[in-house]
Amino acid sequence: MTQQEITITRPDDWHLHVRDGEALKAVVPHTAAQFGRAIIMPNLKPPVTTAAQAVAYRERIQAAVPKGMAFQPLMTLYLTDNLPADEIRRAKDAGVVAVKLYPAGATTNSDAGVTDLRKTCKTLEAMQREGLPLLVHGEVTSPEIDLFDREAVFIETQLVPLRRDFPELKIVVEHITTREAAQYVRAANRFTAATITAHHLLYNRNALFLGGIRPHYYCLPVLKREAHRVALVEAATGGNPKFFLGTDSAPHAAHLKEHACGCAGCYTAPAAMELYAEAFDQADALDKLEGFASFHGADFYGLPRNSGTVTLRREAWTLPETFAYGDALLKPLRGGELLSWSLS
Repeated sequence: MTQQEITITRPDDWHLHVRDGEALKAVVPHTAAQFGRAIIMPNLKPPVTTAAQAVAYRERIQAAVPKGMAFQPLMTLYLTDNLPADEIRRAKDAGVVAVKLYPAGATTNSDAGVTDLRKTCKTLEAMQREGLPLLVHGEVTSPEIDLFDREAVFIETQLVPLRRDFPELKIVVEHITTREAAQYVRAANRFTAATITAHHLLYNRNALFLGGIRPHYYCLPVLKREAHRVALVEAATGGNPKFFLGTDSAPHAAHLKEHACGCAGCYTAPAAMELYAEAFDQADALDKLEGFASFHGADFYGLPRNSGTVTLRREAWTLPETFAYGDALLKPLRGGELLSWSLS
């Protein structure tokens, strides 16, 4: 008999963008309704590069959480060529949980990112000493490298040497998209893990072009071939504690997504768990969803698992086509479409 509902420990989102200002106020409630905690990306303008900035950002996020909702933002710092090593201790004392590596120019608001990992060695040494994880956007940005190969090349040329030089630095390879990344993480040491998005589990790159260019499916790293999607599903649903949930939900005003040079990012926060449930259901692996969504990430970060529960029911509903986003509109992935699972 087809399973009609599943109750799991309240999940966490280990990779999230909430922006700032009015945009922040619009999107934080969507995540707070789904997750107990979320790791907040630091790629604001200007980026979050100090403990004091992270604390102030955390307070702005907490102010946007609706009354009655229990939600904890987990803060990160933005790694630059010049981030001082002594900022790492201040960050840890302030409750910052990780530092994010963006190769310069890799994605939205990454212009201040790292130009050469060798410039960050002292900071990485401090992170390894303090047990503060490095969250990696795993793509090279060299224009001669094909867009669809940038993750695999990053692993070979950047990640392998990084792991060799810092064997006990906790590293999370964010939003992996390829078979090569899944294989690397699976074979790496216990200090290595990865997050996987719902959209990379559900879609391959054909989704970008069905019936015309579909900008709301455009993200970085970009969707890949079907063979890579299948490898990600195997990783997510296999019960391996190295793989856990990270939505990479990334809001952009609809008119900027649908622009001639549209922004990269899929906004999935309003129905994140419903989309993950769909992916795990398609793989006949609903029994593995709780570990992936609720246990593996907390265990890797050394944080307690959440105590509450959520229930997902096999119940069709229509995701709103748009949400208010300051003075603009925000279109979620699958907006206006029927979803087969409902979170209560």
